[in-house]
Amino acid sequence: MSKEKKIQKEKKKGRVMWGFIYAFSFIAAFLGSIAFKMKHDPFGGEFKADWNDSTGKAYTDMAYGEGEANKFDLYVPADNSKSSYGLVVYLHAGGFTSGDKSGDAEMLEWLCSKGYVAAGINYTLVSQEQPDASVYSQSMEIKESIPHVIAEAEKLGYHIDKMAISGGSAGCCLALLYAYRDAKASPVPVKMAFGAVGPSSFYPEDWNCYGFDRGSKESDDAARAMFGAMAGKELTAEFGTPEYDQEIKDISALLWIDENSVPTLVAYGKYDKVQPYKGSKRLKKALEENHVPHDYYLCEHSGHGLQNDNKVYGEYMRKILEYLDHYMPVT
Repeated sequence: MSKEKKIQKEKKKGRVMWGFIYAFSFIAAFLGSIAFKMKHDPFGGEFKADWNDSTGKAYTDMAYGEGEANKFDLYVPADNSKSSYGLVVYLHAGGFTSGDKSGDAEMLEWLCSKGYVAAGINYTLVSQEQPDASVYSQSMEIKESIPHVIAEAEKLGYHIDKMAISGGSAGCCLALLYAYRDAKASPVPVKMAFGAVGPSSFYPEDWNCYGFDRGSKESDDAARAMFGAMAGKELTAEFGTPEYDQEIKDISALLWIDENSVPTLVAYGKYDKVQPYKGSKRLKKALEENHVPHDYYLCEHSGHGLQNDNKVYGEYMRKILEYLDHYMPVT
């Protein structure tokens, strides 16, 4: 192996390492708190469906590509008499390195019970076996999957004429990318986006949760390694320049927002140690400056799992239905 190839291999290993560090933090902070919420359910079943044949049916592991992970689950309402349906996609969490669509069955059943076709979509996770996977490649898989999801719904007798896209954490990041970057390529109009605790920008000064805000060579190198792993390429431009924005734009939902962006509903935790709370404030500002209809819920006492603000989290979940009723009414 040549010296140059060895160097490139070591750089790739470094980028993957930072991806695993991110995932470990995610698993500790997010999945644990969500598991707690599911077990103790402070909402008394308000956001759960009584799932049975009279509510809907789930079709699992439908293929949208050649990759092992290129599968989706489709939930369709029992009432198949309508001339058209709205599709709600919910993308799973997991720090881009773990998670599965099956973990969102409860959310997908709830959305379907409201009269929507719902879909959970898997994407190729970053791992030692898949070191070339990245946030960018995952976002392109999601883009590729949507026409297949809609086509399968059509085959089952559910004509899709509009859609919403959403997710949690990593899934929220990917959902916002599709909503702002790829909506024009969607087979049906994207009417809205919603999600919680998803990173939307990659500026080191915001990522103090990883110490990237120190401005030292060590912290800058660490930020480049992690952001480069997420972007799937080596980052060379100086932070804070237009050139850097261009390098990182493919995975930065924030940089795609304009006056035509879809209405957006998001929730974030003020003490998030997995993705930057400061970054969520940038997202809020961009939506405001571009006059995009939006609601931003801040959980003042919570981290990445939004675990300490049940009242605010409940308001966010109820607002999802308000958005769906307004932007994607079931008729």
